[in-house]
Amino acid sequence: MPFKIDYTENGVMEWHRTADGVAVRENTDYTPTIYAMAETGGEATLDSLAKTLSHRSDVARLSRERWRPAFRREPGLVLRIDVSDIDRVQPLAGSIRRSARPGEYRLFNVDFSREFRYCLEEGLDPQPAHPLRVLHLSYPEPGSQTAPIERLEIGEKIVDGSPEAVLSALEEQLDATDPDVLVLSTAALVPVLFETANELGRPFQLGRRPGYEQLASESTYESYGQVGHSPARYTVPGRAIVDRENTFFYYETNLAGCLDLVGRSRKPLQELSWASIGNVLTAIQIREATARGVLVPWKSWRHELPKTMRQLHNADRGGFTFSPDVGVHEGVHELDFSSLYPNIICTRNISPETIRCDCHDRKDVPGLGYSICEKEGYLPTVLQPIIDERDALKARIQETEDTQQRAELEGKAAALKWILVSCFGYQGFSNAKFGRIECHEAINAYAREILLDAKETLEQAGWRVVHGIVDSLWVTARDDSSQVPLEAVTQIVTDEAGIRLEHEATYDWIAFVPRRDSQSGALTNYFGARRDGSYKYRGIECRQRSTPEFVADCQQALIETFDATRRPEAVCAELRQWIHKLEAGSVDPKRLVITKRASKKLEEYTQRSRTTAALHRQRAEGTDAAPGQSVSYVVVDDSKTGRERVRLAHEGETEYDIEFYRRQLIRAAESILSPIGWRENTIMQQLSGQEDASLHQFR
Repeated sequence: MPFKIDYTENGVMEWHRTADGVAVRENTDYTPTIYAMAETGGEATLDSLAKTLSHRSDVARLSRERWRPAFRREPGLVLRIDVSDIDRVQPLAGSIRRSARPGEYRLFNVDFSREFRYCLEEGLDPQPAHPLRVLHLSYPEPGSQTAPIERLEIGEKIVDGSPEAVLSALEEQLDATDPDVLVLSTAALVPVLFETANELGRPFQLGRRPGYEQLASESTYESYGQVGHSPARYTVPGRAIVDRENTFFYYETNLAGCLDLVGRSRKPLQELSWASIGNVLTAIQIREATARGVLVPWKSWRHELPKTMRQLHNADRGGFTFSPDVGVHEGVHELDFSSLYPNIICTRNISPETIRCDCHDRKDVPGLGYSICEKEGYLPTVLQPIIDERDALKARIQETEDTQQRAELEGKAAALKWILVSCFGYQGFSNAKFGRIECHEAINAYAREILLDAKETLEQAGWRVVHGIVDSLWVTARDDSSQVPLEAVTQIVTDEAGIRLEHEATYDWIAFVPRRDSQSGALTNYFGARRDGSYKYRGIECRQRSTPEFVADCQQALIETFDATRRPEAVCAELRQWIHKLEAGSVDPKRLVITKRASKKLEEYTQRSRTTAALHRQRAEGTDAAPGQSVSYVVVDDSKTGRERVRLAHEGETEYDIEFYRRQLIRAAESILSPIGWRENTIMQQLSGQEDASLHQFR
């Protein structure tokens, strides 16, 4: 069970955590494998390809095997190509594709990540058998990511002094703890540490053996209209690196959650830490495909099956949402379908090879008329164990009182939640290895029907739906009717849908926020007080990444005041106290930091904004934020347009623009009071002690 895989000039090194320390196994015979299938010409075409490849130095061995090219296909003859070196896999596959006519060959198992490929082909489980030792390394502050490094947080201790002192302290900690995992604030630490040692002319070793390797350069990407930045990736021998700048699962879960997915996906910890949700889901699917003798296509392309105009119209819809009833509602219950989309997949047997199969001519999918095969699909086979395990984890979380065990269980449950969340959307992703758009459409169609049926059942039982989003409903008792107990109603809905409808929470009150430019409700903006004394916030400023800490704290205090008084005047009185703190200059500027993501290069911006001012300040310091990276700043004079408008967060500014942040506080207050009709003008009048003197008052 190797927790780390290193490729070397002589082969592959496996690092195993044992009860006594670390064991190393070197594999000098390993060669990665890809496959080719002839789409035309059969065995003769494969013979021709084999003859061509036999003269190449990057081909170690050639043989013929029988594999299934897809889940619904019978095994066929393929050419197995063992590649001499991991770095030659992609170039060789590209050469084969370019040498043939389009569509002459299909290539498989090409674009696997390095450590995952090795574990998959060698049949290894990279989930460690013993607990891993972890060391955290961080820059104590932004803006110091260049050599020589003079300040470093090692574990819980900050070492501040000469570069020599920093390296010596780090080496002492490495020797003392012998960590298996390095959790870094940024992977840029790796080259900086080695550059620092090089400038000092002294040896330095971060891994268990000398040196480091850059696996990938930094890059910018766009996903769902958002520009993102992927930092450069590095590796050191014998230790897994988790880059907090470039990890979704470690950030959203914890080490226990990551290691649980390691066991399910066979992606070692280092690769899993930087992988996307879809990447990990694909790895789990690849494991299932391999177990069924199915190869993984390189360039996946599935044409959309023919549809009638009515089917096209009905299929081009997402999940169902109800327009929220804007305002404050008392005694509201939140109901959620448990893992709705994954359970639809499993209970309805939706899978790329079962949807619109050739063996049935039924109209199974509501509104679309698609048939679904009765033979068990591979996608339900992948997801059902994850659904069951998450349910079991949630039950154990409720039972345990041990804090550490609870944290581990919550990390595992959160990791599985994200896999289940993504499984639906990934079916509509154009680059999904085993996706199909018809699956995406069918899941949505079932979800719409389930939600509408649930609404009808609840209303017949005397309940009113005040809001609903895809898999959640908020209901309150109707004044003109008696109510069937919710427990009984949810059981009826559960039995009808075949998917559990759970009572998520009871609210003393919940407020649905209108849009700023109209009276219609914002679908995902709401807040409320649960009956257990906690609060829930969604979509409002205190939940937004860019909101300064001071503004977020103020908004939460305003909600508490509203909860205690239900009076907008009291909320404004509380707001006035926060504004007085701001005007008195007693707010720590660190609590006023705004974090924004740059969507393009500085030269590409055509308007002067606070973010561009911050980017100009960064450039003046000698650094540039790449598109997708974030920049943090404090607004010091919003009347200016140049870089003097802001100060970067690490500059230690002691002043701030009072009027700018005052507007931010008022905007946050508007989100709280707009459900009862108080907009910005009314709030400002209340703050100034003025009353509305419009003409209609004198009629």
